Amino acid sequence: MAEHQRGADATAVGRLAVQLPGALVSLALVSSLAVGLLGSVVGTFVIVAWVASGLLVFHRPTELAFARHVLKLRQPAPDERARLEPVWHEVTARAGIEPGSYELMVESSEELNASAVAGHVVSVTTYALNRIPSSNLAAVLAHELGHHTGGHAWAGLLGYWYSLPGRIAWAATRGLARFAIAVARVFSMAATGFLILFMGMMVMAAFFAAWYITLPLVAAPYLLAYAGRRGELRADRQAAELGFARQLAEVLYHFEAEETAAKAALVAQGQKLSRPGTLARLLSTHPDNQTRMTELEPYLRLTR
Repeated sequence: MAEHQRGADATAVGRLAVQLPGALVSLALVSSLAVGLLGSVVGTFVIVAWVASGLLVFHRPTELAFARHVLKLRQPAPDERARLEPVWHEVTARAGIEPGSYELMVESSEELNASAVAGHVVSVTTYALNRIPSSNLAAVLAHELGHHTGGHAWAGLLGYWYSLPGRIAWAATRGLARFAIAVARVFSMAATGFLILFMGMMVMAAFFAAWYITLPLVAAPYLLAYAGRRGELRADRQAAELGFARQLAEVLYHFEAEETAAKAALVAQGQKLSRPGTLARLLSTHPDNQTRMTELEPYLRLTR
């Protein structure tokens, strides 16, 4: 890992590939609007600036501003830093990575969680910082470090950023369609039915006319979710390879116990539990705890 402090494994490359059609659609939208509204000279400058803006993912001040203002993360307080840094130094020492390569931040939350953000930020919740043993906290941090060394964090944010104009345009189109249908209902059901039929025909025509773009866009959420699940397992594996398999398993058992307790509380309230459907499982970005623990089993046998 010391030779690959910030790389791009198969999961990161896969995420970028899956989001490429969305980025191309976004590029077409930005180009059309920029040139159409601003002219060819200024419009070209705007297009180049938008393409270059992805480099901000790797610009630490921009990352920190994003983390603070969008993700609501903060710098650790002095007592939190005193608790966090020795654990982080142990993790990075095992990985052969300079501790200062990444920025530590804190999320005020009563959930056991952590995250790898963009190219340089590792965050933990106040619950993880104050309520679990240092060995388990080290396992959590090692898992997030695995996301960074595998390139999962920057690849995910970069892909999201370049597909954002397309997402905004799609959301605006759906909003306009709902508005048009609401207006048509005021006049008659026949007008509403005709409008819905017309919109459906337009969508189908666009789908078949540019299936090589629309089909990947439809499949993208499922492929991104699959890449997310593979990324979690890869990060688990890297944490285990650093010697944190048992501690990571303890964290997963904690998650499992919390989920079991939450389900029991719902049953006690008379609510009926339902298993997630196939579609929900396909769209889940995290594998279930049992799958993760099963993947850790070979490393746990080595430590017994």
